[in-house]
Amino acid sequence: MSMFGLFTARSRNPTSSIVAVFAAAVLAACGDAASLDHPRPTAGAAASNDYSAPEIAGRMESKDIKESSGLAASPCQPDVLWTHNDAGDDEYIFAISTVGKHLGAWKVQNARNVDWEEIAAFKDSAGKCFLLIGDIGNNEEDRSELTIYRVAEPTVSPRDLASSAKAPHSTSHAEMLKFKYPDRPHNAETMIVHPRSGNIYVLTKSESGPSQIYKILPLFGSATAAAAKKLGEISLPSVPLGLLTGGSVSPDGLRVILCDYQKAFELVLSDGASDFDAIWRQKPFVVDLGKRKQGEAVTYSPDGTAIFASSESKNAPLIRVQRR
Repeated sequence: MSMFGLFTARSRNPTSSIVAVFAAAVLAACGDAASLDHPRPTAGAAASNDYSAPEIAGRMESKDIKESSGLAASPCQPDVLWTHNDAGDDEYIFAISTVGKHLGAWKVQNARNVDWEEIAAFKDSAGKCFLLIGDIGNNEEDRSELTIYRVAEPTVSPRDLASSAKAPHSTSHAEMLKFKYPDRPHNAETMIVHPRSGNIYVLTKSESGPSQIYKILPLFGSATAAAAKKLGEISLPSVPLGLLTGGSVSPDGLRVILCDYQKAFELVLSDGASDFDAIWRQKPFVVDLGKRKQGEAVTYSPDGTAIFASSESKNAPLIRVQRR
């Protein structure tokens, strides 16, 4: 969703909305966190020294990729990233190289793109790789049930180069996981998947305060909607404090990268911690992603030594930052 649309979704006066949002964010940053299951970090954040300066690795050459809204690195195929467009597109996923070259287009079977906002990759204990697609956008906050799709990751080969949105290949049949929030409907654009447990985390996108953190067990194929468990909330040095647009977890499960339209923020699990959920209590560090027109997607490389980020618009840059 565009930044302008975010401020006008509930008001015809964008100026007054922006003022109200800024004021709400300041109040949220000063609020009492004692009642939270997981205390949120403070709004201030230091710059990370773990990464080199951002560089443009390449540009997304496919004309079909107009609003890259999610990004995931394949754990089974080297040099393969997956992305998709925002709401308004059909059920397409696109494979690109780590320099943005077009590798293929697939239509996801047994899926519907209401408002796809995120994609994540997962490799199970048997070595099989899956893509999880989060239909979690809810700009009007009127969807009481949301859906996460899981599909076997397509194998990319040279014959796929000719595929496109007009002539896509087909994925296998996608499994569905429907879920509900325990309190009220939320809008969200961030979904991450733990690399070992497969547990799913959805972080809401808020224009008036902190992002809410929810955990969902990967019970795909259930006839009833899963109940998301609220873990707490997190404030980041954005305005608003919860304006999250994407995220990813490192392959070793020790780091989480989150992004808003411009910046990224990394959380690092403390030494000796055995519970991944403790990562939400860590102080965020700012990771410079360079200039992005409207950043909505970020992912770790399969080996965790780099971060890739994309932006909406055609022929958008694919940005890379390298771990030192």
